[in-house]
Amino acid sequence: MMALEAVSVWKSYGQVPVLRGVSLSVSQGALTAILGASGAGKSTLLRIIAGFEAADEGTVTLGGMTVGSRVPPERRHIGYVPQDGALFPHLTVGANVAFALRRGPLLGRRGRRGDFIGEMLDLVGLADLGGRYPHELSGGQQQRVAIARALASRPRLVLLDEPFGALDASLRSTVRTDVLGALRATGTTGVLVTHDQDEALSAADYVAVLRDGVVTQAGTPAEVYSAPADPWTAAFVGTANLLPGVTEVGEQGERRVRTALGSHALRGDGTERQREVTVLIRPEQVTLSGALAGTVSETSYHGHDAVVTVDVSGVGMVRARTSGSAAPALGDKVALDVDGPVIAWPS
Repeated sequence: MMALEAVSVWKSYGQVPVLRGVSLSVSQGALTAILGASGAGKSTLLRIIAGFEAADEGTVTLGGMTVGSRVPPERRHIGYVPQDGALFPHLTVGANVAFALRRGPLLGRRGRRGDFIGEMLDLVGLADLGGRYPHELSGGQQQRVAIARALASRPRLVLLDEPFGALDASLRSTVRTDVLGALRATGTTGVLVTHDQDEALSAADYVAVLRDGVVTQAGTPAEVYSAPADPWTAAFVGTANLLPGVTEVGEQGERRVRTALGSHALRGDGTERQREVTVLIRPEQVTLSGALAGTVSETSYHGHDAVVTVDVSGVGMVRARTSGSAAPALGDKVALDVDGPVIAWPS
């Protein structure tokens, strides 16, 4: 049984469509990322699942039970973590977590209740901070309290709406690891809304890419990255070189495609007849060796690796990923080659 199923969900505000037939399935115990740019409809979908808003059309099923506008948020057994955490400023950390238990099975059992709150705070690394107030915590600590509060009610599903977006880069990674670790430790199903491609690919078990209210592709992170459904998805999920090409047949009868960078083996479904296509070449497929010459116009250094932009005459800008220690300097002359098969779509 799926923990969550949304089928053909539509939502408009006035004459402006926000969700256009979105369908999404979330497996029990998995973390699913809804990835999209600002305005794609991610938060609206999350609010419909939570019961904060009603869909114009479509159905939402939680644990096998279809819920609609008549099932209020508090009866859906869902935990919700917004971007700012939304803690009660007048309550201590412990009291914020305990607020989730006001209707729960531990209410009135002071001993068990106190122990349970301590367990929740320990789960997110805040065991000694139960007596503090939100303003005495860092942003990362506040988000940990928010997830502890969401988990305390033992929900069937936790919805996380850009929960790490307000944190700086170094803190975001640490808090994300701790929060997702807490979800997995409790076996809680999670849905994470994010615009961060790296976050979606590295953290989630399953990724649904949303564009203008439509799911362009859904699958595992490896599937979405290595076999994107179309050129837009390829460019949105990771760095992409998109080049015009023409399919051809190799000497052994195999499917190939020719671009300005050479002739490449063609991966996936293809055709033997000649046709114009758009070709995806990921930067990690481009090696800084070969016969095609170019000039380095930009180097984006990340420590462990670097993305090098090379200006190739007659081709344009081509991006290659290389070891950070081997990154060439601006203005260097380099040679390029393409390693491995490529993906192509009809133009």
